[in-house]
Amino acid sequence: MSNTIAAIATASGVGSIAIIRLSGANALDIAKKVAPKATLAPRVANLASIYNKDNDLIDQAIVIYFKSPYSFTGEDIVELQCHGGIVIAQEILDSVVFYGAQLAKPGEFTQRAFLNGKIDLSEAEAIAKMIESKSVDGAKVLARQLKGELGLFINSARDKLISLLAHSEVMIDYAEEDIPTNLIDNLKVTLHKIEGDLDNIVKSSIRRKGLIEGFWLAIVGKPNVGKSSILNKMLNYDRAIVSDIAGTTRDSIEEQIKIGSHLVRVADTAGIREAKDTIEKLGVERSIKWLDESDIVVAVFDVSREFDSEDKKVLNLIKELNGSEIVVVLNKIDQEHKISIDIFKDFKNIVKVSAKESVESLISKIESILNSFSKSDELMLISSRQIESVNRALSEIQNSIEPLNNSELEFFSYHINATIEALNEITRPYRHEELLDKMFGEFCLGK
Repeated sequence: MSNTIAAIATASGVGSIAIIRLSGANALDIAKKVAPKATLAPRVANLASIYNKDNDLIDQAIVIYFKSPYSFTGEDIVELQCHGGIVIAQEILDSVVFYGAQLAKPGEFTQRAFLNGKIDLSEAEAIAKMIESKSVDGAKVLARQLKGELGLFINSARDKLISLLAHSEVMIDYAEEDIPTNLIDNLKVTLHKIEGDLDNIVKSSIRRKGLIEGFWLAIVGKPNVGKSSILNKMLNYDRAIVSDIAGTTRDSIEEQIKIGSHLVRVADTAGIREAKDTIEKLGVERSIKWLDESDIVVAVFDVSREFDSEDKKVLNLIKELNGSEIVVVLNKIDQEHKISIDIFKDFKNIVKVSAKESVESLISKIESILNSFSKSDELMLISSRQIESVNRALSEIQNSIEPLNNSELEFFSYHINATIEALNEITRPYRHEELLDKMFGEFCLGK
């Protein structure tokens, strides 16, 4: 990392300002060449004239110098804030490259911040996700992670695991002596506490992942119960074809909608029934797949028609779902009722609508469910990579329990080591010195 890198840090296009960022040992020297008349003291904003390699004036810009190690990357950083627009920013970038800077690769500033110990991997991932956040609540979750809260949680679990490993390693060295029963019991208590904490954060993260990525909602039901009418009302325009002919929607129709502060991707699925041709069969299969992947499933039933085998198939499908919030919608409520509401007594979220008139009560119910996901103060894992790492750690903990019960501490230590390595992937590498610190840190002073 001896080279100095540069990039335009703002989005391309027309704007009020653009920022060119330099990072590296020569950042200050290069900045002085494009802004020769500026006096650059650390953390002081200077209005300076910016010149190109031919000494032509490019712009007047604000230049700020951040001295190592008190910067985002831990290196010398200089930011040049010029007037917005593609031409000016690009000419300044070309000038600093001429004086020795190299064009930064995607993510290289954040990579340097990690390598220089300014952030851990969880904070680096939060930075990337912050840009892609689909909701205000998601941005709040990521802000907590930027403060290092997930790193603190993972490091606390790692410290406890390292302590377990240290005790195990010490007892291995004294294998000829009997292992105290209370030691094994204490290890089990600590291990189960760690397992419970990790399991909770995985379940919470899966349940709330839509805060970061956007939520998925599927509208399901047998043909011609009003699914497309409900989608059109939610979108406030005619996106789906509405017809009295059963099977009009033969494939899933996807749209995005903002409900409250949440971005939701809505799918109007093909009607669930015994398909009469290959295309419709594929549509039904895709509808069922959508149910498994959705955070919220809106199951629509037409109360003006008798409850039949196709309705029963839909009912059985939603009863088998795990992890999805179910909203039962009784449509055409303004007509004569031919379905008893007792059929749906197992479901807590039941909404009555007339899709041709209004679906505001349904939208309100969905918003309240989405808000419940964001009310929790629990930490969460923000990517599939993080969830996979914790799941692997949980698997290794499970594998360690039997050796611990049998006092086979070598195998126990092996699985605890693997657990630590899995958690390392979220924050930072594990150093062997940490184990030694734990092993000898509990000795008496002067021993």
